[in-house]
Amino acid sequence: MKKLFLTLGMVALMTGAVFAQKFAFIDSDYILQNIPSFNAAQEQLNQLSKQYQKELETMYADIEKMYQDFQSESVLLSEDMKRKREDVIITKEKEYKELQRKYFGPNGDLFQKRQGLVKPIQDDIFAAVEEIANEGAYAVIFDKAGGTALFVTNPKFDLSDQVLQKLGYK
Repeated sequence: MKKLFLTLGMVALMTGAVFAQKFAFIDSDYILQNIPSFNAAQEQLNQLSKQYQKELETMYADIEKMYQDFQSESVLLSEDMKRKREDVIITKEKEYKELQRKYFGPNGDLFQKRQGLVKPIQDDIFAAVEEIANEGAYAVIFDKAGGTALFVTNPKFDLSDQVLQKLGYK
């Protein structure tokens, strides 16, 4: 019987502790859209991406032309000449793929540029959210933009505008 009361007492204490915790949420997409430096960084990244893409498209068109020329002239070429032309085309294709990896790969130029431009903004947002969480004694702050499924949200628990104010916007 003592064990039963002890167990029920523990459950009651734990349940009370759970209900005493404060939860809130933010919308990081909304926050980022309201930060001008983020929008400028995104525009700069878009321009860089277009530049890289155009360069790759030009290179690919050159490779395609080389291949078409090879196809149409292959009947006139000796085996040695065919092999040399094929080698040139294969080398160009390898250069194309390497350039593509250099620009758009997991640690490519575009990723590095994004890290340099956007990561400091994200770090500032994280610091502001952390500060608000500590000041408001929140146990958990969810990000509804990050794929977290929040089915029903009450706007009074949305701290997005507080984060923007903490960062000096709005």
